[in-house]
Amino acid sequence: MSKIVGFTQYGGPEVLTISDIVVPAPAAHEVQITVKAIGLNRAESMWRTGIYVEKVNLPARLGYEVSGVVAAVGADVTGITVGDQVSTMPAFSQNDYGLYGELVNAPAHAVVKFPASLSFNQATAIWNMFVTPYGALVESKALSAGQTVLIPAASSAVGLGAIQVTNLAGGVSIALTRTSAKREQLLVAGAQYVIATEEQDLVAEVQRITGGKGADLVFEPVGGSYFPTLIDAMAPGATLFVYGALSEEPTPLPLLSIILKQPVIRGFNLFGITTNPVRQKAAADYIFAGIESGKLKPIIAKTFQFGDVVESHRYLEKNQHFGKIIVEV
Repeated sequence: MSKIVGFTQYGGPEVLTISDIVVPAPAAHEVQITVKAIGLNRAESMWRTGIYVEKVNLPARLGYEVSGVVAAVGADVTGITVGDQVSTMPAFSQNDYGLYGELVNAPAHAVVKFPASLSFNQATAIWNMFVTPYGALVESKALSAGQTVLIPAASSAVGLGAIQVTNLAGGVSIALTRTSAKREQLLVAGAQYVIATEEQDLVAEVQRITGGKGADLVFEPVGGSYFPTLIDAMAPGATLFVYGALSEEPTPLPLLSIILKQPVIRGFNLFGITTNPVRQKAAADYIFAGIESGKLKPIIAKTFQFGDVVESHRYLEKNQHFGKIIVEV
């Protein structure tokens, strides 16, 4: 028996329940993992409320990122053996797999061995945090040395990853945060500039930093009423990557600004990388090399125990954390 987290109706964190479930032996192309740590993502919060980009089939499980020890492998699995320390990338539908649990089966293509230099908590924190900005900014070749990148929600795990990836690529990281409360933390985390958007004029500050040019790239997970201001802060012909939809407000499309600035607006998600073996390996190699060099560092905001998974989701939804939230198992 394994304790597994699931839900039978959409709603707030309180709909999550822990049940004892018999976990079958791994099928072909599956890896069974004794879980040590779970990484929380906003995608799982959206999944729980039924507002994800994919339809949620009830009853449902949830969870993309875990780390642990391989307990068993299915037929045809190669390169991974019992006893290996592994973590999982988001590379599957949560309708097929949900990894919040003590013992889980995961698709082998999502399972990656990690270096001994990483703890289980750290290994759980690296994939969404770094693959997302790597894919949008580096793999796409959108970011060149010296270019400026606006990073809204900069204290989130992916935002902090984007700061580090931008710096590693020789770009200029401009972290956006609502108030100045996290300014020093963001500077310590590597942000070259910090703009508190509720206290400062974003467009004026970006003009000052860029010598009147505007930002070359925007790495945007929020949307909502502030979206037109981001467009106004961009340089003509600049690119805006949308990789999330955290705001519950409608997102206006500022037509006159778009006509004037002629920006490129691109949607992005990491599944094109994580489900492609060649691109996945390139991403993992980039991240592991960055970690080894000290240029990429997973940042953990807070840890919870498995029995407190409801509280962990409540904390996630306060949007006050700095880095990745981890549930230890």
